[in-house]
Amino acid sequence: MDLLLGTILLRPYVFAFLCVYLLGSSLQFGWRVTLSFLPLGYVLAFASEYSSIHWGFPYGDYFYIPDTADRELWVFGVPFMDSLSYVFLAACSYSAALFLLSPFKRQDPKPQMQRSNGVGPAISGPLRVALHEERPGVERRLILLDRPGTRRAWAPWLLGAFLMVLMDVIIDPVALRGERWFLGKIYGYRHPGAYFGIPMSNFLGWFLVAVVMIKVFQWLVARSGSLPRRAGPLRAALAILWGPLLYLGVLLFNLAVTFAIGEATLGIASSFITSTLLAMGWALTHYKRRYPLTDEPSDEDRGKSRA
Repeated sequence: MDLLLGTILLRPYVFAFLCVYLLGSSLQFGWRVTLSFLPLGYVLAFASEYSSIHWGFPYGDYFYIPDTADRELWVFGVPFMDSLSYVFLAACSYSAALFLLSPFKRQDPKPQMQRSNGVGPAISGPLRVALHEERPGVERRLILLDRPGTRRAWAPWLLGAFLMVLMDVIIDPVALRGERWFLGKIYGYRHPGAYFGIPMSNFLGWFLVAVVMIKVFQWLVARSGSLPRRAGPLRAALAILWGPLLYLGVLLFNLAVTFAIGEATLGIASSFITSTLLAMGWALTHYKRRYPLTDEPSDEDRGKSRA
């Protein structure tokens, strides 16, 4: 128990990110999915790290340095907080992929919509975020749809895995220099690689693990089969935006540390990757807003068309 408390005190940033995952994922996917993935994701991450430090697969031949074993929790030679981090990294990467791939729809506001818990208009069906779009003489809404079909598709699965690997490209080089900041020197490679000391096998391993972990998370989401049927605007916005915001927060945190320890070249490389991601995300979102979907037929209209 003392070591677990020591882990929280020594790694508060990890548990801050974890809290964002617990809140945001529960809003978007439900508590059952969120809490189920916590042990499942941890076990998958731990197994991959345990395998690598003993047999060199999937990340390559690296080792942990247990200098903090008397101050934080380690599990069979692997830092507890390290494997735990994979859970929110995988989940926010999948959520960010959903955000990028979910379409916008332009819709006229419906004044007869009821209010939900006094927060704002109730939103039913797919999880939606409404953005008001004002034009001369008319006010319309752009609605971002988080739909079951998109959640189960292969595209967010593989895009999420790719995003998770890109996050590791930012994280691992600065983590390797942990002795120069509050992380501490906790690991190293027996054969340093070409990318600021990180071998390419590490990134290939991360992609493999990301594919497995995000597929498990996606399976949990599909298995739950539930979407929030009603959500106020603030709740819906938090549900859809927590993933991209947490993803960006992790990147900015590591970028700040990179420049703070004086690694200018690494910081420039990481900044280029981050800015490229942001530019592509902005361009895709702008395109979706400019060319939204047309109004979906109502259930009544579908019934008439069948008749």
